[in-house]
Amino acid sequence: MRRVWLATALALLLCPVRAADPPADVEFHRDVEYGRVGDESLKLNIALPKGAVGALPAIVVIHGGGWRQGDRAFHDDLTWRFAKLGYVSATIGYRFCPKHLFPAQIEDAKCAVRFLRANAEAYHIDPNRIGAVGFSAGAHLAMLLGTMDPADGCDGSGGLLGQGSKVRAVVSFFGPTDFETPAPEPTAPLFRDLFGGSQEEKKDLCHKASPLTYVSKGDAAMLLFQGTNDPLVPPAHATRMADAMQAAGVRGRVELIVGASHGWGGTELVRTVDAMNAFFEQELKPGKR
Repeated sequence: MRRVWLATALALLLCPVRAADPPADVEFHRDVEYGRVGDESLKLNIALPKGAVGALPAIVVIHGGGWRQGDRAFHDDLTWRFAKLGYVSATIGYRFCPKHLFPAQIEDAKCAVRFLRANAEAYHIDPNRIGAVGFSAGAHLAMLLGTMDPADGCDGSGGLLGQGSKVRAVVSFFGPTDFETPAPEPTAPLFRDLFGGSQEEKKDLCHKASPLTYVSKGDAAMLLFQGTNDPLVPPAHATRMADAMQAAGVRGRVELIVGASHGWGGTELVRTVDAMNAFFEQELKPGKR
């Protein structure tokens, strides 16, 4: 069975050289503990413009890997690029399945957002202007950050429960939105590892894990990129989210990349990254909206 993690491939395309050190005009902190579950430390890497003053918008970056692998450091370069555009940006780690079943992953992502809000002054963050971008499994978590309200739960025990965890803007690169429809054959084992059983056996968790479940008025603006030839996440995931956003009056758009698989490169990658940057500028920069 083919399990090619093209989300990682996209991360490497975004950052073709995994540099050891950030640019001179970027302040960067590695291995910052943002929470703790039992004896497990949850960590992030965070970048901000050197000499930052005032409160800046922030972007959380969430790696892919089927909820079971990946490395936040793959996106260090992306956080540096965001810092050079005037953002604070953090790439986060989270607990993996099958050792940790859902909702551990979103509990950790929400904890990371709470940490950034709790430490907004120290990192020059505007707590009201936080966005998230994710790739594949990370995009799924980013969409949950943009749709889940406090009453929806999944806050976990990582810490800082007095802070909010919802973000204002989300960009999804080929992220799943609906776990209640049958998964493609290559994806079904990933869902089984995430939920501890098949979709049929874990219907409640499938409903709980689906960003579609939570879409409502006032949610984060969203930009979704999705390939029409994706063997892991069918394009219907994106179009269903577009329908739900329209029904709820949520701002945003869905872009279908004709013929693209679970990730893409070349001029299409450049175009979609530029579109991501423009979207975050519109939704997060003061005075833009």
